[in-house]
Amino acid sequence: MMELSNDETWLTLSEAAELLAIHPTTLRRWANSGDIPTLVTPGGHRRFAASDLARFARERSALRNVKEFAGLWATQALAYTRQESMSRHKNSWLAFYDEEARNRNRLLGQQLMGLTLQYLSSESNEDVSLGLLEEARRIGRQYALNAKEQGLPLRATLEASIFFRDSLVETALQLPETANISPEANVRLLRRVNALLNAVHLAVAEVYDEGVDDHTL
Repeated sequence: MMELSNDETWLTLSEAAELLAIHPTTLRRWANSGDIPTLVTPGGHRRFAASDLARFARERSALRNVKEFAGLWATQALAYTRQESMSRHKNSWLAFYDEEARNRNRLLGQQLMGLTLQYLSSESNEDVSLGLLEEARRIGRQYALNAKEQGLPLRATLEASIFFRDSLVETALQLPETANISPEANVRLLRRVNALLNAVHLAVAEVYDEGVDDHTL
């Protein structure tokens, strides 16, 4: 077990939560997920290093800066998607969609982009995050229903949704340097993008697996 260093200032769970202006339950959850380092004393109490808390606060501030570039990120991601779609026009999954279906999916993609940006900025509010994840599942279910209506098999449907996922991730990796995002903060950003899109993919699979129809949305 790690020992408390005399060269470091150590705070209790409640002290650390107060310093970060968050609820202790939120800090405990972040510590459990490995987002912030913590040390457990022989007595079973959590201790947080002041230096780790300061670094974590800087990363959160950098991540919040993403909101300032939300419009730019959305524009870049959608442009990337359109460009790649044109280059892959003969792909099997694109061939299934008529113009009306493509317009419906384009609208869902725009909704999902906006939802992703909201999710990135809701990290400190678990209730809001859970609500956004449920909305992502709804979009995933609707996307799957649209795909089934066009006769797409599950493999082709997932291929298309993974293509959109790659567009978001690729754009996140290319966020402008002026966003001042550290490597650690960028990892946190990508982790949240993945969490949201995982919910979408699982909802798609659920529709195909259970034969969900419009009445279950």
